[in-house]
Amino acid sequence: MFHFEWPWILLLLPLPWIVRRFIPAAPLSIGGTLFAPFVNAVAEQAESQHHLAGHNPVIRWGALLCWVLLLLAASRPQWLGDAVALPETGRNLLLAVDVSGSMEIADLDENNLTRLDVVKQVAGEFIQRREGDRIGLILFGSQAYLQAPITFDRTAISTLLKETVIGIAGRETAIGDAIGLALKRLRGSEGDTVMILLTDGANTAGNVNPKKAAELAAQQGLRIHTIGVGGEAKSVMGAFGMQTYNPAADLDEETLESIADVTGGYYFRATDRDSLEQIYHQLDELEPITTGNQIARPVTALYPWPLGLGFLLSQVLAIVAWRSGFGS
Repeated sequence: MFHFEWPWILLLLPLPWIVRRFIPAAPLSIGGTLFAPFVNAVAEQAESQHHLAGHNPVIRWGALLCWVLLLLAASRPQWLGDAVALPETGRNLLLAVDVSGSMEIADLDENNLTRLDVVKQVAGEFIQRREGDRIGLILFGSQAYLQAPITFDRTAISTLLKETVIGIAGRETAIGDAIGLALKRLRGSEGDTVMILLTDGANTAGNVNPKKAAELAAQQGLRIHTIGVGGEAKSVMGAFGMQTYNPAADLDEETLESIADVTGGYYFRATDRDSLEQIYHQLDELEPITTGNQIARPVTALYPWPLGLGFLLSQVLAIVAWRSGFGS
C-alpha cells in the first residue's frame, strides 16, 4: 500500500504561483563601484538571456515538474508491506557451547565433521528459529567468556557461532564458570531467563563447582537445559581382539542431570546429528515462541526516486537554459 508520511507538504504545490503572482520580480542589474565600459553590454545580454529562458515553455514546465518532484520526495513516500504480528516472548536465552579440545572428535556425523562443526550447524538453525528471543552466546573451555551479549540480532549470533574454533578458550572444560558467567550477565534482566549448556565432557577446570553454580542459578530463576554430546560405544578390532571403544567416556552425565534437575530444566543426550536436531526441536516445544499483540508493517522508503528524477531534470533544464542564452 502506498503512503505519504508527511502529506501536508503537498500543500506547498501552489507556492511558486503565489510568489510569481503577488511578489514583484527583482530587477536584474549589474552594479559596482568601478566603472567599466562593457558593464551595460553585459547587463543587457544577461537580461536578454533571463527573459528568453523565462518564456521558454520547456524550462517553465520543467521547473514546475522539478518543484512537484521535490515536494513528493519531501513528503516521504513509502510502500507499506502486509501487516505482520511480531513474535514477542520476552525471553533471555543464553547458549553455552563447549569449545574444549575434545570437541574436535568426529563421531556425530558420517562426513567426519568434528563435534563442534555439527553443533555449529544444528545450533545455528535453532538460533534462526528463535525469532522474538533475546539471545546471547557463551563459549567455554578452560575459561568461560561472553562471545556475544544478549541481543535480538540472531544473524550476528549465528555468525559468531560459525566463526568459533576449538581451543579458543582453552583445552579443558569449565562448566561451573560458564554457569557463573551466565548468572553475572543475566543479573537484573527482565523476563524469563533460560540457558542451554552443551558439553561433551566433565568439569575439569575453573573456580566454580557446577552443582553449586546450579543452586545459585535456581535461586535467581535461571532455568538450565543441558545437552551431553558424544557418540555411542563401539566394538572395534584391536591387537588383542574385539575391544569396546566409548568416545563419550569423559561425559559426566550425572552432573549434567543434576544441573538440569536443580534449575527446573531437562537433560538431553545427543549421540549423532539426528538426535541433536531432535533435541533442539524439543527445546522449541519446551520454550515456545508466542505471537505478541504488536503489529508491524515493513516500510520501504521511495523518496530517492522523485528526488533523483528531480535532480536529473534540473540538470537538463540548466543545459537547455544555457544553450538558449547562447543561441540568442
